[in-house]
Amino acid sequence: MKTLSIDVRPAERQDARAIAEAHRASWQHSYAGLIPYRALTKMIERRSETWWRKATSGPATILVADVAGTIAGYATVGLNRARALPQEGEVYEIYMRPEYQGIGLGHTLFGEARRLLKSLGCNGTVVWCLEDSRHAVDFFRSNGGIDAVEGMEDFDDVQLKKLGFIWS
Repeated sequence: MKTLSIDVRPAERQDARAIAEAHRASWQHSYAGLIPYRALTKMIERRSETWWRKATSGPATILVADVAGTIAGYATVGLNRARALPQEGEVYEIYMRPEYQGIGLGHTLFGEARRLLKSLGCNGTVVWCLEDSRHAVDFFRSNGGIDAVEGMEDFDDVQLKKLGFIWS
């Protein structure tokens, strides 16, 4: 019998290529048809291996879901950027490669991201997602989030509504 190792850990510089690949695959899967093609392509291409290498030593913390040496997904966390909200922590991003979605790894990664923020002294968490991204909306609701605030996000000439989910 073979044992499969699954670990949620802080990203390291040498994970940059794998995170960039997970980013590309998950964003194409999540946003094709929601975000205009040109804007989505620019956003994905901006997050190259070099970008992720720098990000591993930046102000946000990047966690990866490592499945037997494969980066299945990532989350970025830090201080809440929406100062009008009382929640102190924010999960900026959480994405899983399409082939790892729906098996519980995202819930595990999200739980670890929230635990990290709490261990850093952050009271409450906020996460933003596009309202039309049904998978994201359902994911955050299934994790106990309350969609308490709304905003708009610009993608080229298209404005899309975003929801802010909160945890106290």
